[in-house]
Amino acid sequence: MSALITPFYQGKIDFNAYEKLLLRQIRYGMDACVPVGTTGESATLNHKEHMECIEVAVNVCKGSNTKVLAGAGSNSTQEAIELAQFAQKCGADAILCVSPYYNKPSQEGLYQHYKAVADSVQIPLMLYNVPGRTGVSIQTDTAIRLFENVPNIFAIKEAAGSMERVIELATNAPKMEVFSGDDAINYPILANGGKGVISVTGNLLPKEIAKLTHLALNGDMKQSQEINNKLYAINKVLFCESNPIPIKAAMYISGLIPSLEYRLPLLAPSKENMIKIEQVLQDYEVLP
Repeated sequence: MSALITPFYQGKIDFNAYEKLLLRQIRYGMDACVPVGTTGESATLNHKEHMECIEVAVNVCKGSNTKVLAGAGSNSTQEAIELAQFAQKCGADAILCVSPYYNKPSQEGLYQHYKAVADSVQIPLMLYNVPGRTGVSIQTDTAIRLFENVPNIFAIKEAAGSMERVIELATNAPKMEVFSGDDAINYPILANGGKGVISVTGNLLPKEIAKLTHLALNGDMKQSQEINNKLYAINKVLFCESNPIPIKAAMYISGLIPSLEYRLPLLAPSKENMIKIEQVLQDYEVLP
């Protein structure tokens, strides 16, 4: 899966470019797209924009083999519920729910938050652990408790950068699906029982990310590792500044989006980092 960017033009969402990006994901073999996750600058979108992005993704993917895992997270439980219910209503296949950011809830608070969101819908819910961005970590015991007690919580996106954490989850909750949220360690996570990836790099190189993942899931670990190694340089440079600053710059340089715009407080990369991104891109073929 790819954690989709949200393209802007003159301050508004560029839905023409957004639809083309979705079609490109379908064309190059992605199993699912993830609209309005944190890579989609969801924290700066209003509710109307957030819902429109989900709705467009569902409509574009309809009739294809590409599913929609809709971003439906918030630091307000009620807002997360409203987004989750909308995603279900408009036909999303599942939702991705980032842990509440800024307010730093306790583990019991996290449990009750996720239970409330999951109980408000019938479609599957994937937990999303990214403590470096949210300020709070979903501890392993809490994730397992949610998986065991809430029927439609089926998986977790792990973006804590810890292989020990992935192995701990796989050991203590083998039926819970773990998805990589760190492109640099996509292969190691898949090799240790991961069920897939939610990729930033997949915006730019969806064919390669799809192939890496499918090879690993089909048992061809050698070729999967080779692709992961080839992607190391691009994976690294795409996090030279806060995500999604570098990935949007890379896509603009590659001609995949017509304008390079962000929502404040995000800005374009520094001149030095823009040069680094341009240099690394020369080693990769970005398909149209």
